[in-house]
Amino acid sequence: MKIRTVGAGLTAVMLAALVGCGTRAGEAGEDGEDRLSSGTLQSRWWTWASTEPELTNPVADQNGSACERNQPPDVWFLAGTFGTHTERTCGVPAGVPIAFPLLNRIGEPADCAGFMRTAEGAAVLDGKNVAPDTQRGEPIEVESVAGNPVTGTGGRFTTTACGLWVQLPPLEPGKHTLTIRGRSGDFTVGVDYTLMVDAT
Repeated sequence: MKIRTVGAGLTAVMLAALVGCGTRAGEAGEDGEDRLSSGTLQSRWWTWASTEPELTNPVADQNGSACERNQPPDVWFLAGTFGTHTERTCGVPAGVPIAFPLLNRIGEPADCAGFMRTAEGAAVLDGKNVAPDTQRGEPIEVESVAGNPVTGTGGRFTTTACGLWVQLPPLEPGKHTLTIRGRSGDFTVGVDYTLMVDAT
């Protein structure tokens, strides 16, 4: 994840993809599962990622110990990094879909346009490529806490969000591997996840 100050204290953040197409609210994906709309997904993820200080923030997490912080009951979010490579082991509850960005950003519309022009990368789940959705930029609302390393500011604000996103149906119980690799311009990121899905 890369942070750049934008406007009055907002930050543009990038997380570590292949290019697909967006999904509207209530629209079923190729697997037949309902998925969150682009705006809802991005608003909820950015709020989730910016509600923890650095020591317990899932984006700054070095080993997976912060994976479970503030997870909502209906979707399990995963995070990239601030531009480094890391390995994380995370427990995931059974029966809950998983959503994460391969590469994402908030800022002004022009920031998103430039960012998405060079965005590329890949996600691989259990040895199989996963095609992401491309979200080129739309207004979202974020609610963050002061002192978080993601937005750098607390409070509620509206910004433009974009990125390459994956939404997965619930995984089968057991061990799964997920790799995230991404690049936009001179920024690169990589995360190797081991996901342990509960049997109950």
